Amino acid sequence: MQYTIHGELAQVANLRLEKGETCWASKGSIVAIDPGLGWILKVPGGASGAARRMMSGEGIALTYLEASADEQRVTLAANQPGKIVAWNLDGGPVITTRGSFVSAFGPRVDIDVRVAKRAGAAFFGGAGLFLQHISGSGTVLVHGSGDFIERELAEGEALLVSTGSLAAFAESVDYDIQGVAGCRRMAFGGEGVFMTRLTGPGRVLLQTLKRVTPGPKQGRHS
Repeated sequence: MQYTIHGELAQVANLRLEKGETCWASKGSIVAIDPGLGWILKVPGGASGAARRMMSGEGIALTYLEASADEQRVTLAANQPGKIVAWNLDGGPVITTRGSFVSAFGPRVDIDVRVAKRAGAAFFGGAGLFLQHISGSGTVLVHGSGDFIERELAEGEALLVSTGSLAAFAESVDYDIQGVAGCRRMAFGGEGVFMTRLTGPGRVLLQTLKRVTPGPKQGRHS
C-alpha cells in the first residue's frame, strides 16, 4: 500500500492498492476511484460493535475497499477544509474524535469504539461518550480542521484543550475535563464551563478550527 497527501486548504489522500490489498475509509469520503477497486459498507468488528458505533457519531458502517487488480487508486477527503496526517500504529493505538478519521490500512488494523474512561469527560469533554479506537499494525490517516498542532506530552505533563479542538490522541494519554474557574470566564470567555484535560505520556493532535459537534450527520461523514 502506498499513499500520498496533496493540497493546501483542503488536503486529500491518494492511495494506491495492489491486488488483494484492502483499507478502511470513513463513509462518504471517496472522491474518485479506479474501476478495479471495489467497495462496500461494512461494520468493523461485526454486529456487536454496531450499536456502539452508532452512538459514537461515526455511523454504523465504514467504507471497506479491496483491489481486484494491481495499481488501483482511490482519492479520499474529509468534509471540511483542513490537513491530513499519518499515524503509525507501531507506536501504539490512536483514539480519534468525531469526524477526524479518514482511513486505516495495513497488515492488521482493528477498529473499535471505546467508552470514555471518565464520566465527566464523556459528557462534558466535547468528544462524546464513545470514541473510535484504532489499533494493530498499519497506518491511520487523521483529518484536522484548519491546521494541526502536534504535542508530545511527557509522563504526567498536562494540557488543557478547548472543546472541539481535539482531533486525536494516543491511547496512553489520559482524557478528562477541568472546570473553567470564575463566573465571568464561564459566561463570557467563549470556552464554556469545561475544558478537556489531557495528561501524558503520548502524542496529541489538535486542530486550529474547532469542529462543531453535529446533530443528525450529514455530508461525507453521514
